[in-house]
Amino acid sequence: MTQADSQQSPSRRTLLHAGLVAGLGAGALLVSPLTALAAPPGFEQWRNGFRSRALAKGISETTWARVMGHIEPDMSVFAELRSQPEFKEELWQYINRRVSDWRIIHGKEALRKNAALFARIEKDFGVERGTLLALWGVESAYGDPLVQQNHMRPVFPALTALAWNEPRRRAYWETELINALRIVDRGWSTPEEMQGSWAGAMGHTQWMPEVWLNVGMDYDHDGRVSPFGKPDDALGSTARYLVDRGKYHPGEHWGYEVRANGASAHGNRTYAAWTGAGVTRADGAPFPQPNASAQLWTPVPGGPSFLLGPNFYSVRSYNPAMSYALAICHLGDRVLGAPPFIQPFPDSERALTLAEVQEMQTRLTKAGFDTGGTDGRVGNDTMQAVKDYQNKMGLLPADGYGGLKVLASLRQKS
Repeated sequence: MTQADSQQSPSRRTLLHAGLVAGLGAGALLVSPLTALAAPPGFEQWRNGFRSRALAKGISETTWARVMGHIEPDMSVFAELRSQPEFKEELWQYINRRVSDWRIIHGKEALRKNAALFARIEKDFGVERGTLLALWGVESAYGDPLVQQNHMRPVFPALTALAWNEPRRRAYWETELINALRIVDRGWSTPEEMQGSWAGAMGHTQWMPEVWLNVGMDYDHDGRVSPFGKPDDALGSTARYLVDRGKYHPGEHWGYEVRANGASAHGNRTYAAWTGAGVTRADGAPFPQPNASAQLWTPVPGGPSFLLGPNFYSVRSYNPAMSYALAICHLGDRVLGAPPFIQPFPDSERALTLAEVQEMQTRLTKAGFDTGGTDGRVGNDTMQAVKDYQNKMGLLPADGYGGLKVLASLRQKS
């Protein structure tokens, strides 16, 4: 996931929000790796005590010496933890940025390259390929190696700093550090390979060590479990996560955009009951499983309404934000050929095309605003460049959203 994208679930990546992914589709964990600082006073005393706790949990002396023997805590994590970029997005902006032309185009290509893998996952777990494609696209830009190369940091120094000196959740971070050590102990990975976010999330679908250990599976049968490299383990295990922890219902769609026709929310009802109450699909098609149940949700008055089935909430188990779950579900549909929402959000703009995003990034760069690249992905660098441009030009609100208004202004100024 990319930095500006996330609001993480405590069950999966606690406290990752604000620092992780914002459109990894947009770019990935858009945090610049920072050099670890020298260990402050008190660290050696903590490490000695933690060593006893780790060995008592079964970590071998060999792994301890290899990983922790000369480690220095990455103190830059605290700046990431407490000083996250703030961009206030309307829901339509949030959706537009994550369900982007870049992600749709590259999602189709990722599906083409991995069609056999997605067919196998659907057969084994019943999880729709669109959902997994969207999670993959938002969490790591479909495994783009540049995300790993440019925006990740060594996990052990980061987790060490948090386990030692993050007072609110020290026990949690210690547990995750021990989980990470256990992964090395099992021979599944090396300290050098374990690169991730400042909070320790790693790989194609951003696993915390606990998820890696307890949900991860050797789906490609190479003898180890890994969220890196081939996407098989990451995507197969993420499907398993959705089924086991998210209670995914195989064979059901996540839900549908609907016309509520004056109906109000009344908890769970079958699609047949909703039809009887006057709720119809926005595209006019029938509900394919009339006996399945769903809840009515209108996130913004005057905007689109949805009937949400259990699998919407399964996606939400991966990240507790309703906006995140809606973006994932909609992106999955779009990659598979569905159109944009039929009912627009109030005061919304259409999403920029890939060419328009690239044009905006190019014009911003020429005007002296660093977008971090001109590839059509919108991450924190581009959002900050847009915000700086908006402030300079008096375009209010200066919200960092690069849309039609910003592009029009840039064209006018050139």
